[in-house]
Amino acid sequence: MTTRVAIVGGTGKLGGIIREVVEAEDGFEVFAILSSGSDPSELDGADLVVDASTTAVSIDVVRAAVERGQNVLVGTSGWSAERIALVRPLVEAAGTGAVFIPNFSLGSVLGSALAAAAAPFFPSIEIVEAHRETKADSPSGTAIRTAELIAAARADVGPVESPRVDQRARGQQVASVPIHSLRRPGVIARQETILAGAGESLTIVHDTIEPAAAYGPGIRLALVAARDAVGVIVGLDSFLDIGLRTPGTRAGAPVAEGDVSGQVARVTPS
Repeated sequence: MTTRVAIVGGTGKLGGIIREVVEAEDGFEVFAILSSGSDPSELDGADLVVDASTTAVSIDVVRAAVERGQNVLVGTSGWSAERIALVRPLVEAAGTGAVFIPNFSLGSVLGSALAAAAAPFFPSIEIVEAHRETKADSPSGTAIRTAELIAAARADVGPVESPRVDQRARGQQVASVPIHSLRRPGVIARQETILAGAGESLTIVHDTIEPAAAYGPGIRLALVAARDAVGVIVGLDSFLDIGLRTPGTRAGAPVAEGDVSGQVARVTPS
């Protein structure tokens, strides 16, 4: 049976990549392409709603899908744990599924998992993320997700040490982790998680080089998972067994087929 997919924000950069993946994926078809300003009635008839809209519109897209009994896959940035908590009761009451993916890149997911695994061993942790100047929201959804995973991993040792956070130049705190956002030309997406302790530091860096290549495998995996999901699920790591147990994740399906040539992840000790 073919799954009919409505893509909100399907004319944007991420939406266009998602559309190409859906069109090429067996068992899925593009049912409708909506803009951020489209009427919610255009979702009628879809089996799965994929949201690649804007931070301001995304919550309305999720609510519209849930009200129609449709599962929804959210790729829009800006969904913190607090914001997801606003729609969780709606999803659970409707018996539908809502899958929130801060980043479709497998390398990015690994970078966040490595940061969370290392987090209990370093008292000081900060995140520096950079995106092109057209990105409207900050911090990025990936940075928020990474900070929340770090905080969960440090539940037994307490929040990170982050002195002088009352000063605006020290960044925005998310789950006690300072995040610094850069918006500039010439970059697609880059995140550095810098962990420091007595006499040493560890920097985990992920660069997105070619979005279509980097996101494709993760989008395919998320589409299949979202089609059958029940309840709220956060993070692509929920469907991957990457050998690291970070709080709030579970082992799941193997990595989606395809390479990760569009991205570079590295761990740099200094």
